[in-house]
Amino acid sequence: MIMVTVTAKGEIAIPTNIRKRLKIKRGTKLCIVEKGDKIILQPLTGEYFEKKAWILHTNGKLTKAILDERKKEKEMEENKW
Repeated sequence: MIMVTVTAKGEIAIPTNIRKRLKIKRGTKLCIVEKGDKIILQPLTGEYFEKKAWILHTNGKLTKAILDERKKEKEMEENKW
């Protein structure tokens, strides 16, 4: 167990070994999740989003559908005039 101290501003320092292992650098965004009496810090890195990308299971089909819909809407708007 690693102990850290909360500053007067509510800040903590993440130990170097943890930052290196999780590739947390200056400017890395963290997601804070509260679960009961626990706080979970999740670094939001490119690797995090790559791991989560499987949720969509669309292989780009969703993006294509959205772009096609936007194109249709634009054409309809242009045809009004």
